[in-house]
Amino acid sequence: MRIALLGTGLMGTHLGRHLLGAGHELTVWNRTSDKTAALVVAGARAADSAAEAIVDAEAVVTVLFGPPSVRDTVIGPNLLTEGMLWLDVTSVGPDDADMFRAAAAEHGVRYVAAPVLGSMGPAEKGELGVLLGGDAADVAAARELAVLWGDPDKIREFGTQREAAIGKLVANLALGVAMQGIAEALTLASDTGLDRDVTLSLLASSVLAPVVAAKKRQLSERDFDEPEFTADALHKDMELILSATLGLHAVQAVHDALEAAQQDDRGGEDFSVIADV
Repeated sequence: MRIALLGTGLMGTHLGRHLLGAGHELTVWNRTSDKTAALVVAGARAADSAAEAIVDAEAVVTVLFGPPSVRDTVIGPNLLTEGMLWLDVTSVGPDDADMFRAAAAEHGVRYVAAPVLGSMGPAEKGELGVLLGGDAADVAAARELAVLWGDPDKIREFGTQREAAIGKLVANLALGVAMQGIAEALTLASDTGLDRDVTLSLLASSVLAPVVAAKKRQLSERDFDEPEFTADALHKDMELILSATLGLHAVQAVHDALEAAQQDDRGGEDFSVIADV
């Protein structure tokens, strides 16, 4: 297929490599143009604008930074045309997904919300979880691309884009709250005299074990400079969650910890930096 990929950050670059590896003809665009370089070397063509990137495309994959970027890049300029299959990997809120669905339907665009679950390791290996939401025929078409970066056993299908968007926020809520639990356990240990590595070994046998295992090096070495998922990105998701419902006290704590990291100019570091602020 002829595919346009809009957004070539960490995740978008991995998805692009899988598309190229499957033999698709790929055109890429990113607001910061030098971030397309890795995919150009791998065989993609870089476009100077999003509008140029989608010319003759049969499918468009967007991996953007939140709802405002989708509105500015896709919805506002009526970028997509009738019959195009649009997979939006961007994390968005439920009301955003409803708005995008309505806008897509108005122009005959086949919109599938397609957020992913997992970090850069699973992305590189093609083992991400994928949530696909939309009309059944469009979801079936989207699945043929999603299996390139997703573990087939971890691909979930939903009848609406809204449900897929909510599913992604539910997963990231759990991730953020788990990391906040680790951060507070480490604070307790530090304030009361328990060794950090001993504390991490105890947490590795607790209900927080999967997150401790995933972030063991960063937490032990206090090195957060090579992000798999940035504090900025998770903060954006916490804001989406808080805007969707009320009374989530644990989420508010995660939000505030991530905001503190941003205020320390550490928003570009791995989100596990909240265990160090």
